[in-house]
Amino acid sequence: MGKVLIGFIFGVLLTAGQVPDPVPDPSYAALDRAYAALKAKNYEEAIRGFEQAATLAPGRASIRMDLAYTLLKVGETEAARDQFAEAMRLFPGNAPADDQVALEYAFLCYETKQQVMARRVFDRLRKSGNSTASEAFENVDRPLREGIARWKQALELAPDNFSAHEELARLAEQRDQLDLSAEQYEAAWKLRPARRDLLVDLGRVWKEQGRVEDAHAALLAASHGTEPRVAEQARELLPPRYPYVYEFENALALDPSNDALRRELAYLHLEMGNKSAAEQQLHLLPDRPDPAPPPPDHNPPRPTSNNSKLLGEQSLEKGYLNDALKYLQAAHENDPMDFEVMLKLGWTYNILKDDRDAVHWFDLARHSPDAETATEASRAYGNLTPSLRRLRTTVWAFPTISTRWRDTFVYAQAKTELRLAFPIHPYLSLRFIGDSRGAVRMGANISPQNLSERSVIVGAGLAGPTWHGLMGWFEAGEALRYQIPHGQTGSALPDYRGGITYAKAVRGPGRLFAETNEDGVFISRFDNDTLAYSQNRTGRTFGENFQIYWNWNATVDAKGEYWANTVETGPGVRFRLNPLQFTVNFLRGAYLVNQSNPYRPNFNDVRIGVWYAFTR
Repeated sequence: MGKVLIGFIFGVLLTAGQVPDPVPDPSYAALDRAYAALKAKNYEEAIRGFEQAATLAPGRASIRMDLAYTLLKVGETEAARDQFAEAMRLFPGNAPADDQVALEYAFLCYETKQQVMARRVFDRLRKSGNSTASEAFENVDRPLREGIARWKQALELAPDNFSAHEELARLAEQRDQLDLSAEQYEAAWKLRPARRDLLVDLGRVWKEQGRVEDAHAALLAASHGTEPRVAEQARELLPPRYPYVYEFENALALDPSNDALRRELAYLHLEMGNKSAAEQQLHLLPDRPDPAPPPPDHNPPRPTSNNSKLLGEQSLEKGYLNDALKYLQAAHENDPMDFEVMLKLGWTYNILKDDRDAVHWFDLARHSPDAETATEASRAYGNLTPSLRRLRTTVWAFPTISTRWRDTFVYAQAKTELRLAFPIHPYLSLRFIGDSRGAVRMGANISPQNLSERSVIVGAGLAGPTWHGLMGWFEAGEALRYQIPHGQTGSALPDYRGGITYAKAVRGPGRLFAETNEDGVFISRFDNDTLAYSQNRTGRTFGENFQIYWNWNATVDAKGEYWANTVETGPGVRFRLNPLQFTVNFLRGAYLVNQSNPYRPNFNDVRIGVWYAFTR
């Protein structure tokens, strides 16, 4: 009996010490694939993996964050914003990562034109002591409050100024001053009751204020206007059900001249058997039609030129490009000499990626008697025309003065490209790479390619299409040396070079910017060496043509040459005096490889460059 009891106790203790197997993570396999693809920079595959993992583990905020950051790598800003929003919803309010997720979300909201939401999130974060959010909030809020003050002052001078009421309403809505916004939208609509798009704005603000019945009245009235896009916008904000009688009556109290709305209320009364109420509504109509639904109107009256133009501009502003095209074309048919409409048509086609039609309209608009319209159209025409030519020639030159080498270097190229339907474009190239003093003689054993090849290079090559800022190219040619280095022979040498280039620029709040230019280049004349250049700038723009920034540069090569392995950093300025762009950089650098280096491991350089380019 004692042995049995001891055995039982031992079995219980052994069982109590066992830990049950953990529940397997359903998203593990998908995440494993996603992180492997991310490491290999296969971003599309990584996105698919993260999306699958998010479906399998819908409550994991970290998956949403990783998906959002990956989407940003491929330029999917709006999709990334939505994923950060979902991650912010999933994080508990006191999670350490919550503020960072919210900050990312707010910046993306601002970048994607959702300034109201951006301001709200920045406001919440700054109240908790986040200095970055405080600065961002000020950058968003300051223009709004200053604009509100200006338009209030304008209304004091001219109380019936429609534009002042409308602009004040929009700014107040963006600043969450909903009472002021609703008041100004209503005032603007009363001045121009034909502008039923203002009823959509008014309904949206009333809905935000919790004035649900008032909002439904405004939106119901707007949904029965003559403008299709306005009606569609209003219906999107209305409940999916059919309106009640009292809602029609509220809408008519707000918009008594809305005949379409009154007619539909009359038909509703007829369906409900309220003949006297239906007749009462029909008698208030100007034409007093028979109490029966009219047949569909297959030939609606053509809108006026001003109405079409206004609708076209509003559709273009809000991104409804097909509608903008339709309205602007109607406005042009009604007034073929409206050059502003021609300019808007050019921009619409340009955004729709139809550059041939865009160039046609820009060409017409640049003959406008209005100098501002003509200038804008001429600039757009000049920028677009070269890209449509079968043969496109680009010429650029970049002379640079360097105090480090006490010399002036000139880099230039003329390239004529054959534009075909095929994505790979052949081209002919003429390069010049030289210097004024021959600084290669300054030190012993310095490789001349560190500074200047002192050659004119004639070549033919192939260039691929640009994809998310990435482009590849290769060319073969002959280098004609105008000065042969000591100990070498041959004025003409074969020259094979090619590589990949990547460029990306990001604009942040407060006119901040960051940009990167990455190049990997193989050059046969450098003993078949491959070099990688990384040039990065972060800074701020002042005015239209002046920037202050900080440089972060690095160069490395495959063969470990001292002259091709450096890092540099320091401040710089960039400004434009058309058609030239000037850069002045104050750099402190260091060699990463010092074997065979005849110089000190560190250096200073003041580098002044002038960039000039044109395309024909």
